[in-house]
Amino acid sequence: MMTSEWQRFLERAGAQIVAGEVQGFGSPERESRAAESGEVIADLSHRALIAVRGADAETFLQGQLTNDIHAVSASHSQLSAHCTPKGRVVSLLRVFRRDEVLYLALPEALLQGTLARLRKYVLMSKVTLEPDSALAQMGYSAATAAHHLRDLLSPLPEAIDAVTRSGETTVLRVPGPYPRYELIGPPTALGSLWEALGVHAAPVGAGPWELLDILGGVPVLHPETLEAFVPQMLNLDVFDGINFKKGCYTGQEIVARTHYLGKLKRRMVRLHCAAEPPPPATPLFNTAHREDEGVGVVVAARPAPDGGAALLAVLQVEAINQGDLHLGRIDGPRCTVQPLPYPLESASR
Repeated sequence: MMTSEWQRFLERAGAQIVAGEVQGFGSPERESRAAESGEVIADLSHRALIAVRGADAETFLQGQLTNDIHAVSASHSQLSAHCTPKGRVVSLLRVFRRDEVLYLALPEALLQGTLARLRKYVLMSKVTLEPDSALAQMGYSAATAAHHLRDLLSPLPEAIDAVTRSGETTVLRVPGPYPRYELIGPPTALGSLWEALGVHAAPVGAGPWELLDILGGVPVLHPETLEAFVPQMLNLDVFDGINFKKGCYTGQEIVARTHYLGKLKRRMVRLHCAAEPPPPATPLFNTAHREDEGVGVVVAARPAPDGGAALLAVLQVEAINQGDLHLGRIDGPRCTVQPLPYPLESASR
């Protein structure tokens, strides 16, 4: 969500903005290559922030989201999911605190639907959920990110999911293929940081930042895949995005049953396909399975720096390492499985 002040700053910096989202800074191929090496600063205005306030804010979210909201503090954020009563994910959120307010960060495209679903459960709770349009958001990713940031912000969060506050700027450490930080604060504060970090990194928009999600195997949700997955299919358990001991929340019974009693039949993997990036929910097929039945769907896709498309896809586990994968149809473009930066064997059963 982009404030007018932040938009004016980005336009002066050369941003190409369409419908409130930065498409890039004039060189898509260069920006994609820069993202692969990790040396980027990114506008995150394609994401929205929901401010959750009120005496019952924490208790309310505890009854709705998959993670333990009581663990969110001034020094710790978390990934979490909001599910349907059938345990299907309808929002992926990063939850953090700023000035005693709980914030939910999520894609702008999912904002209105998420607000409507959460508000249905408010009932008599003393809680309000409203979009926050005053804060700007930017990302910074680099192999030497900590070195450069320490000259500007102190202290820095060291571990994934850790949070620090430096002046008016909240700093979140998030997963990725390189050290990666999300910076949230007033446009004036972030403008100064953008100019200072621009000496070291290439400016990019939403696409290359999502490419870093894909390379890092970080769960992503788009409108096309609402209700398509239970949280474990998106590897949310690998990212400590599910707490199996917290008690009841919407969809908890199905999520817990999958964990304790079921054998997970689908997992999210990383692929490279010899094709243009397909839209989310595009089916994938396997030559070792029936040609009229897909074995998975695309979660997210972006142009790969070396050509073709980098993808995250949820596949049948038995189809990951057998047969040949093809995009869209059984004789479609060939896809190959790429390594994730974490072992799925470490995930909860």
